[in-house]
Amino acid sequence: MTKHLRASTALLLALGTMPLAGCITSNPGIESIKQPIVSRTDHVFDAATGGGATLAPGEAQRLSGWFETIGLRYGDRVGIDDRSGLNNEVTRQEVAAVASRWGIDVAPTAGPTAGEVTPGAVRVVVSRTAAIVPNCPDWTGAPYPDFTASTTSNYGCATNRNLAAMVADPQDLVRGREPGRSVDANPSKALKLYRDRTPTGFEDGLRRESTGGN
Repeated sequence: MTKHLRASTALLLALGTMPLAGCITSNPGIESIKQPIVSRTDHVFDAATGGGATLAPGEAQRLSGWFETIGLRYGDRVGIDDRSGLNNEVTRQEVAAVASRWGIDVAPTAGPTAGEVTPGAVRVVVSRTAAIVPNCPDWTGAPYPDFTASTTSNYGCATNRNLAAMVADPQDLVRGREPGRSVDANPSKALKLYRDRTPTGFEDGLRRESTGGN
């Protein structure tokens, strides 16, 4: 029997180690206490293997439909929870072939998930992160003039809320990117097609056009 499960992890504080705003009455520094909070949700799908080394007939189509249902997108992490320890490369490649339609790579392993994996099945795990800045805007601070040399309770709300809303991969707020890596190693198909295609008008070499004027 195929099971669809969903579990949420604990919240992680990103962009600094400042305490949450609810515990602070003043902030004499220039770093905002309103920081993005990154949360992670794991979606799982048990795909039948039919007892063999490959997915059972029709399972690739069902997996594709599940990816579409949960809206698989950039920033999602796809992995395989292989508790059997077999590390079946053939099955992983089949799952990767389905995920590649969304431009997503598949890791050979995934973190532990709740519940038991159905015997004779492979568990596909999609980990999705989101970033929010809670309690913003916040105008609960003391009225001004303020003689404590503190920033306002709303200081940083707009900047950090915009950052949390615009970041493509919220996990970058927690771990950052590898030095020197400005773009993904595997660009999207659309971007690669745009970069590699020949500009219009140059298929047969540079052409000279005339409007017929003097």
